[in-house]
Parts: sequence; structure tokens; C-alpha cells
Amino acid sequence: MRRVRDGARRIAPGLLVAAAVSALALGLARLLPSASPLLLAIVLGAGLANLGAVSDRVVPHLEAGLALAARRLLRIGIALLGLQLALTDVLGLGWGVIAVVVTVVVLGIAGTVVAGRLLGLSRTQTLLVAGGFSICGAAAAAAVDGVVDADDEELLTAVALVVLFGTAMIPLLPLLAGAIGLDAMQAGMWAGASVHEVAQVVAASGVIGGGALTVAVVVKLGRVLLLAPVLAAISVHERRVARRQVAPQGGPQGGPQGGPRGDRRQPPLVPLFVAGFVALVLVRTTGFVPQGVLDAARLTETALLTMAMFALGTGVRVAALRRVGARPFVLAGLATVWVSAVALAGILVAT
Repeated sequence: MRRVRDGARRIAPGLLVAAAVSALALGLARLLPSASPLLLAIVLGAGLANLGAVSDRVVPHLEAGLALAARRLLRIGIALLGLQLALTDVLGLGWGVIAVVVTVVVLGIAGTVVAGRLLGLSRTQTLLVAGGFSICGAAAAAAVDGVVDADDEELLTAVALVVLFGTAMIPLLPLLAGAIGLDAMQAGMWAGASVHEVAQVVAASGVIGGGALTVAVVVKLGRVLLLAPVLAAISVHERRVARRQVAPQGGPQGGPQGGPRGDRRQPPLVPLFVAGFVALVLVRTTGFVPQGVLDAARLTETALLTMAMFALGTGVRVAALRRVGARPFVLAGLATVWVSAVALAGILVAT
């Protein structure tokens, strides 16, 4: 009992601060409908950290609670996101648009991985950027971090890049869509297939107008739906990498346990939060979930993800971004252009 009380005291300060900032971000989002509470929370976290409000002296008291928010609450929020997706909505797009969505995610990840290798970035940093830019932004990057052994700095860099490049797309994509001559539906599909965060998709398609918002959100949710199979594929790949790293240490010299790497932890084949996400998608698809439950789940999911984004934001330091150099920014720019180009080509063919 005493251990439980000590654990609660340890995580309470960080969780309370994250909850307070989450409430503030949700309130600001109501006043500014085009703003995302998740992005606001990241900005607030990064701003407080870089202004010294979350200083090195304060962080030790908040660290346990913020770590819980950035990991466990994030995964619960991602699982709850499944209740916002119904397979029937995605199937309603038609097989042509569905093929575009799958192509964007597959080629987006593949192209980003190739670019990351050419730039000499680490495999884990590249995968975080690839997942975030090809699927659903910061939440996807953090979800990929759940199945790869990435450094905290790499995840924080990926999150910061999602905010910078995704926000830049909000005014740029509608301008480009108009210059190319896309109609509102095509432009909405392009926004949904290429912009990083769901909230950024909403903002960009709102600028486009003319009915673009609805189709943009459904296309974007189609990309979100691919989060589960992508994470499962990455997890299988990581297990193979782990086995290859263990194998050379075996035999007569390394011993039956594979030497010093024999205890390397392999990622689960299907992480629990991914299984929960898929299960809740199937539950939502049945159509038997009351609207009140869906509304409560949406609010809970947004609150948990907002708390998690604030926790991640407190780790985003300008000095650290300077330290990582230009290559991650170049990769983010290339990934943004590549995903947008694949999405545009697919939509022009499909429509």
C-alpha cells in the first residue's frame, strides 16, 4: 500500500500539470476552431520548456508523470481513436480512392526510408519521420516509437518536424490546389491524403471550402486506419533486426544465449494498443455504439492525446534541434513533397 502511495505521489505533479495544460488547450481550441488542441499542447509544452518555466530544476518533480502521459496515456488515446473510425466510411470512398490512400502510405514510407538512408540518418529517426509524415503526424510518430528502439531526442525531433511542416501546409496546399485547377472535392482529397495531422487536414480543407472538409477528413481517416498494419509490419521487421543482431554473437564464441545481446528485448508482434485500436474500429463498424458513448470516447481520446503531446512538447528544446543539424529537416521537407506528389498523382488518376 505504501508503495502505491509513493508511486502516486511521484506521478501526480506531472500528470496534474499535463491535465491542466490539456484543459487549457481544449479551451483555446473551442475559441479558435481552426486550431488543434494537440498542436497547441505541443507548442505550449515546447514554449514553457524553452522559456525556462519547465526548467531542469522543476523537471525532476514532473518527470515521472510526464513520462506516463507521453507513453501510457498516449497509447490509450491511440487505441480509443479506433472508435472514431468505421470501415464503412472508408469503403464509401470507392476502391479508386482507397487505392490512392494505400499507395500514399506505402510509397510515402518507402520513399522517406530511402531518403533517410541517403542522408545518413539513423534507421529509427527515419522510421519515426516516415510514419508521422505518411500516416497521422505526431501520434503516428509516437506510435512507431512504441515498436522501435528510438532515442527520446529522435522522437522529439520527429514531433517538432510534424508541427513545423504540417502547419506550413495549411496555407500552401489550398494555394497550390487553386493554381493547379483542382475542384473542391479533388483539393479536399489531396489535403486528406497528404497533410500530416488530422487537425491540419481540417484547417487546410476549411480554407479550401466548397464541401472539401468532409471528404478530406474521411480520406485522412483512411490513412489513420493503416496505422495498425504499418505498426505490425514495422514490429515484424524490428524482430528480424533483433534476431540478426543476436545471431552473430551465438555459437562457440558468443555462447548459446547470443553473448551480451542475448537478452535484447524484441518488440511484440502486435503491440497491445494496436490490437485495441483494431478492436475498437471493428466495434464502431457494427453501428451499435450509442452516440453518447462515441462523444465521450472522442473527448477522452482528445484529452489523453493532448496530455501526451504536452509531455512530448516539454522535451522539444531549440538547442537540441540545433544540435541534430539540418539533415532531419531536409528529410522532413523531402517527405512532405514526396507524399504530396504521390497523393496528387493518385487523385488525378482516380478522379
